[in-house]
Amino acid sequence: MLYCPSVELRDFLRRVRQNHALEHATLNVLEERYPRLRAGGRATAEGFYLIGELPDAETVRAAAEQALARMRCGESALAIHPRCGTNLVATSFASGVLALALARSSGRGAPFWAQMPSALLGAMLGALLAQPLGPWLQANVTTSADVSDVQVADIQAQMRGRWRLYFVRTVRSARL
Repeated sequence: MLYCPSVELRDFLRRVRQNHALEHATLNVLEERYPRLRAGGRATAEGFYLIGELPDAETVRAAAEQALARMRCGESALAIHPRCGTNLVATSFASGVLALALARSSGRGAPFWAQMPSALLGAMLGALLAQPLGPWLQANVTTSADVSDVQVADIQAQMRGRWRLYFVRTVRSARL
């Protein structure tokens, strides 16, 4: 059999993007029921972690199953989450690039205090421009709402102080 690392890499990235979407969707479903939920997550190719002031494992599993069902029925917006790290990266990058670019427009030899107003303006513009950029990046780069072949396999739970840590393991439907 011919070894093709690009196929393995594409499959790996697809799985991470699907699990990232399911992580977001699960948090969105939980937040509908618990509006003040304090939790976050991180996706891997094997599933996703949730950590925070979360309910019991059965409630988390039910939320993940409901999230899967709703995304399969077309609710792709569940894959987008307002507190995703992608939004932070987009804001930081856009703010930094524009701050640097506008500071440089004051002249390379200009003193620090002369460049500061332009840099601050650039940072603010970057933060404003990034507001639609973060969700767009989530929808098109860092998540995939196509979870048609994803199943929740099991959930592992641990306590971390007062916080619960769950690992929600996913598998492809054909493997169940």
